Amino acid sequence: MAVESIPRRTVVDLLEARLREDILGGTHGPGSLLPPERELAAGYGVTRTTLKHALTRLEQAGLLSTRHGIGTRVLDYLRTGGADLLPMLAAQDSTWLREVFEARRHIGTLIAGRAADRRTDRQARRLEHLLRQVADGPDADAVQLADVEVHRELARATGNRVYLLLTNTLFNAYLPVRTALRAPFEDAARAADRLAPVVRAVAGRDVAEARRAAETYLADTEKIMLGLPSSPRGRPRADRPR
Repeated sequence: MAVESIPRRTVVDLLEARLREDILGGTHGPGSLLPPERELAAGYGVTRTTLKHALTRLEQAGLLSTRHGIGTRVLDYLRTGGADLLPMLAAQDSTWLREVFEARRHIGTLIAGRAADRRTDRQARRLEHLLRQVADGPDADAVQLADVEVHRELARATGNRVYLLLTNTLFNAYLPVRTALRAPFEDAARAADRLAPVVRAVAGRDVAEARRAAETYLADTEKIMLGLPSSPRGRPRADRPR
């Protein structure tokens, strides 16, 4: 059996991650100038060439701006950054996870309704197949990843590729820390039962029911994953006006 090799991280990869962590963590605050390159490279124990490559990547990510004669300035990532920052932000500060899951809930509800309206027969069959994979998952990790594929297929069924990319972005934000969020997936049969109403409503082309079922499912799993209180105020109402 062939085993896929694990890609090795280069020094540039490691430096980029370290700099990004320091920027997002406030070591290099928004609006501040980074130390001169020679000093910065020495501080991180790398060559100036390695530093330049890492700084270029962070500039492309919207975290830095370099101007000749002035230096490299740290930008406000909330104004200039993109969704690619979410995985590191969520891993660094757990409060980001709540915001990721709030966006997941609202976008997922919208996607379910669109999928019910636009899905093809082939996509309906695909959703049923993926739901069975959730039920048959051998462990929590496999169940969780199978659940992800159901939601990815729901996004694909909307016929709107932007919804699919948004879904990928939200999953990418919390999958790196998914081992801490596995509680809803410990029981495969129960996980499938929670998700089944969404798949049934989409297969039945019931837009209103698909939205209601998706909001209920996403709110319930969010509550379990994030350990939110069971008070009615701790989760959104399925009948909240839109």
